[in-house]
This record gives sequence, structure tokens and C-alpha cells, in this order.
Amino acid sequence: MTHLFVPGPVNVDPEVAAAQTKEMLPHRSAEFEALFRGAEAKLRKLFYTETRVFITASSGTGLHEAAVRNLAHNKVLSCVNGAFGKRWHDVALTNGKDVDLLTAEWDEPISPDEVAEAMQKEKYDIVTVVHNETSTGMMNPIKEIAAAVHAADPDTLVCVDAVSSLSGARIEMDAWGVDMLLTSSQKCLALPPGLGFAGVNDKAMARAAEVENRGWYFDLVRLENHRVKNSTPATPAISLIYALDVQLDRIFEEGLDNRFARHSAMAKKAQDWALAHDFEMFAPEGYRSQTVTTIKNTPEVNVAEMNAFLVERGMRIANGYGPLKNETFRIGHMGETTLADVDKLLEALEAYLG
Repeated sequence: MTHLFVPGPVNVDPEVAAAQTKEMLPHRSAEFEALFRGAEAKLRKLFYTETRVFITASSGTGLHEAAVRNLAHNKVLSCVNGAFGKRWHDVALTNGKDVDLLTAEWDEPISPDEVAEAMQKEKYDIVTVVHNETSTGMMNPIKEIAAAVHAADPDTLVCVDAVSSLSGARIEMDAWGVDMLLTSSQKCLALPPGLGFAGVNDKAMARAAEVENRGWYFDLVRLENHRVKNSTPATPAISLIYALDVQLDRIFEEGLDNRFARHSAMAKKAQDWALAHDFEMFAPEGYRSQTVTTIKNTPEVNVAEMNAFLVERGMRIANGYGPLKNETFRIGHMGETTLADVDKLLEALEAYLG
């Protein structure tokens, strides 16, 4: 089996994968409702929220659309310092919203002060920002950004993409003042692709009830009407929810603090190795991701050739994303990956570099 040191999809534990083979259930049955109720309660603990977490059969990008369609009457401030912040901006535009762009260079974090400054000039329904930019290995200061938004205008909702960080880094939805927090299954949660999860607080739900033309599939009000009955409006991905339930038990068995510490230690090991071997980090110190390390290809190695070398040894990393292809490469260290796995990868990289 190839060990995927990529920023998702990642390897799935055999026990979790096997859970998908359980006998199928009618999704309007007491048995499914019990499964759904248990999984959603565990997700609330993972999101550090007392309110609700929606479970959708979608990618995280589907929940980008849910955020803008449900929570923005019109005005959106999109914070962009990487490919997935830009994607959320594009989702808002293609849904007909009036979108302002707040940009930083891809190797710089989003500044809370600049967010506050932008909000002095315009009133926004929502602010969108990515916590952990998968494209750059940048972790934006969400707690401080959320505080800046709510200080500037308590009515503005903070929407956060934690697709490549939730369960690999601490994100306290309620305590940090995040109104909608979204993620997907195939990264730090170490599940197969196909599920999206969104924590949505009461303030955001009240907004959704006021917004027109929310669509159908991602209508938060419709989702909530079914969630309180331990169900979903449309047929859920039942086999994936079986796997989710098993994996959440495994995550809490490890312990969240232990899990965050493991991801942090893997990141430090990968980053220390890169700096010791004449590479440079793409993200500045203090804002480097705990789940994916993006390394500047300073020595100009052939990334495709290096990856082919690794694949022959049962491992795979990721090239740089979009305009950063070949200028950077990325090491994903998330989900089931351990420090011992990272050691094995770094030994192979050293063998390639000679």
C-alpha cells in the first residue's frame, strides 16, 4: 500500500474502511436515526460547539456554496492568500453575490488589522477565510480575524474553511466566535472522500431564515429541520456515515490534545528537515501549517522525478499547487500518519537527494 503524504485524500485505516461494508439501512429508519444522532453528537465535540454540525454528501466546496447562499443577502468580503480562498471567492461570484476581495501574497497570512480596515469602508453580510491553505501550508490567525470582524460589526458572520486542518489542529468554533466552520472527510479526519461537515451557530441560522433563494440541497433551514429529527433531507451517504462513526470513536480514543500534539510534532519534524537540507519554508514562521508542509524548491530538484522515486518505495508526496507547481512541493502529515511514518519518508528523501 502506498502511504499518501499528500494533502488529501489520505490513507484510511482498515477498520474504518471495513465499516463501510456494514449492512445497508433505510435512511428513514430508527436504526439510521440512532447512527446519525451519535455521529452528529461526536462531531459537535470535535468542532468545539454546543449548537449543531450538518453532515452532507458533498465535498467541502459544496459547503462554500452553502455559506454564501444561506448567509449572504448580497455583500461578501473574501479573504484570499491561496488557491482555496480564491475558490471560495469564485463560488460567491458565481452565486451572484457582490464580492470584495481582500488579498495577501500567498506567502503571507491574512492580517486581522487589514480585515478590520476593510470593514470600516463597507458593511458585509459575511467574511470568508481559509484557516489552513492547503495550497501553501499557511495557517491563518482565525481567532484574531474573527475577533476583528465582530469588533467592527457584530452583525457580520465569520465563515471559515477548515478543510485541511479540523481534527489536526485546535479550532474552537464557539470560543473563537466562528459562525460557520466547514470541513470535509478526506483529510485530517482520515475518511474516504464524500462527506462535508458544517458547524453553524444560532446567529447564522437566524440569518439563513431571512435570506431568499438559498437553493434546495444546501438550504441550512431545511437541513436543520431534518437534523433535529436525526435525518437528512436527501439520501445520505450511509456507508460513509458508518465509517465516520467508527473514526470519531478512534479520534476520541487517541484524545484531541494528543492528536493535535502529534500533528504539530510531525510538522516540526518535516520543517526542521527541510531547513537542514538547504530548502526554505514557503509560509513564514508562526503561520506554518500543522498538517501540510509546503517547501520552496530552492535547490531546484526535479519534483516529478523525486516523487517517482518515492512511489517505487511505497510513498507519495505532492507537487506545488497551481502557480507553485515545481517551485514548491508539499508534504501532507495528517490523519493516520505518525512520526515514524514521517521519519521513513525523510529517510527516502535523503536517499534521493544523495
